Amino acid sequence: MRPLVLIGFMGSGKSTYGRALSGKCGCPFIDTDDTIEERAGKRIADIFADEGEEAFRNMESALIRELAEKQDEEAVISCGGGLPVREENRKLLKKAGVCVYLRAGEEFLLRRLENDRDERPMISAGDLKERIHSLLSAREELYLEAADFVLELEDIPEEKVISSLERIWREINS
Repeated sequence: MRPLVLIGFMGSGKSTYGRALSGKCGCPFIDTDDTIEERAGKRIADIFADEGEEAFRNMESALIRELAEKQDEEAVISCGGGLPVREENRKLLKKAGVCVYLRAGEEFLLRRLENDRDERPMISAGDLKERIHSLLSAREELYLEAADFVLELEDIPEEKVISSLERIWREINS
């Protein structure tokens, strides 16, 4: 069995869809952001404030390296939006499982993130629309490089996204 690894921009629904898929498939769900918060004993926003972004990114790299070593264990893994930015992490993602990029456009992300800025240090300051545009522009090619599959989210009901992910899950684990 191969893990299914969900990557994409913050707010694309990786955690929401990942939890739903793990419930349907009866396998563990791992959220890298939640795992890091649990291990650090504090919220990601506090890790950024206390230790800086680089420390958080090092925690992400250590965790994805650990998950890549367990590549034959069945799971759905939701990765933080910035995890694929590092080249070493993109290589580790390929080892960790089959990567699905949940691709969302800027307007979709703006709607999902406009009331969620306090918990997301990368967009907490400045013009939200500009931050999304800037970060997504910088990350798009990196997400595509890491992805084995791309699932477009625009105008697709949640149930269809989950059924598409379930189809991919069954395909890679049949």
